Amino acid sequence: MAAGKIVLCFSLSNQQDIISASLTVKEAGGVGLINAQFHEDGLNQCGVFPCIKVDYEVGTQILSYIRRTRFPTASLSLPKTVIGKLTSPQVSSFSSRGPSSMSPTVLKPDIAAPGVDILAAFPPQGTTQNSGFALLSGTSMSCPHVAGIAALIKSKHPTWSSAAIRSALVTTASQTGTDGSVISEEGSTYKTADPYDIGGGHVNPNKAMDPGLIYNITTEDYIHFLCSTGYGSASISKMTKTTTKCKKEKDQGLNLNLPSISIPYLKKGAKVMRTVTNVGNITSVYKAQVKAPYGIKVRVEPQILSFNSSSTVLSFNVSFLSTLKLHGDYRFGSLTWTDGKHFVRIPIAVRTVHNES
Repeated sequence: MAAGKIVLCFSLSNQQDIISASLTVKEAGGVGLINAQFHEDGLNQCGVFPCIKVDYEVGTQILSYIRRTRFPTASLSLPKTVIGKLTSPQVSSFSSRGPSSMSPTVLKPDIAAPGVDILAAFPPQGTTQNSGFALLSGTSMSCPHVAGIAALIKSKHPTWSSAAIRSALVTTASQTGTDGSVISEEGSTYKTADPYDIGGGHVNPNKAMDPGLIYNITTEDYIHFLCSTGYGSASISKMTKTTTKCKKEKDQGLNLNLPSISIPYLKKGAKVMRTVTNVGNITSVYKAQVKAPYGIKVRVEPQILSFNSSSTVLSFNVSFLSTLKLHGDYRFGSLTWTDGKHFVRIPIAVRTVHNES
C-alpha cells in the first residue's frame, strides 16, 4: 500500500521520531513522509529521503483531506525559503528549564535567545587567531549570539561589569513575540512560557544598549553569597586569593543583587533588598509597578526612586507575604521600574511552604 506513495504518519511518542519513521516508510517502498508530532523542534534531516514535519493540528487537517477526497494527491517540489512571515518564538521542548537545584535563590535561565536551527559563527578548534570562523547550526548557537550582543554592549559601555551587562540583557528582554502574541513553550502540552522557561524574556539587543537602570554585583557581594550557601572561609579565600571570614547573615542568599528575585521556601513572609544604578538621564525618576504572584502580597519600599548627580545608586526593599495555607508550586510575577521611557523589568518566582505542626 505504501509503494510509490507519500505517507502521513502520526508519531505518538518521543521514541518514534521522524528519522525512524522515514526509514520505515522507505523500506515499505514509499517516496516521501509527512510526520505529525506533538512539537516542531528543529529540522531533522532524513538523508536523501523527502520528509516534512508538522504538528498534530496540521496533520489532522491533512488526514481529513485524505478521508474526504476520492483521489487525494500530494507532490514533491524543491524547498524554498519564505521571508517576511513573523511568528512568535517558542521555547523548544529540549531547552533547559529552571529552577536551579544547586542554588534555587538564583533564577535560571537568565534569558532566552535564538538557538534552534540558527546559524552562528565560532572559531574552529586548533585554528590560529587570523584563520576566521566557521558556521554551525544548533541549539547551542544561542550562546554565541548572546556573547556577541554582550560584546556590543561592552563596546558601548566599556566600564560595565559582567553583572551589569547581564542585568541590561535581562531587564530589557521581551515578553511577547515578534507577532505581538505571548511566547509559549513546547512540550507535551503548550503553555505560556514562564521565568523557568525564558528567565527575563527573549533577548532584545537594541533595548539592552540603553537599559536605564542596572543591577550591579561586586566581588564582595559574591563572597557574601558563597558564605550564605555553605562554603567555608578557607575554600573561598583559596578561590578568590583574598582573606575571607564568613559571617552569618540572615537571608544573604536572597539578597544577591541579581536582576531577578527567587524565593524557594516562603513560609509566611520575607524581605529582599536590591540596589539599582542609574545609567540613563541624570535626574530620572522611576516608579515601581508590581505584578504579584498569585496568593502572594508584594510591597515595594520606596515606590519611587529619584536620581540626581549625587544619588546615582539607590536601594529598595521588596516584602513578600503569603496568603496561601498549603504547600504550593512556584508562582510567578514581576517588578518593573519605569520613568516613562525605560521599563526595567525583573522576574519574580516564589514557592510557598506551610509551617510543620
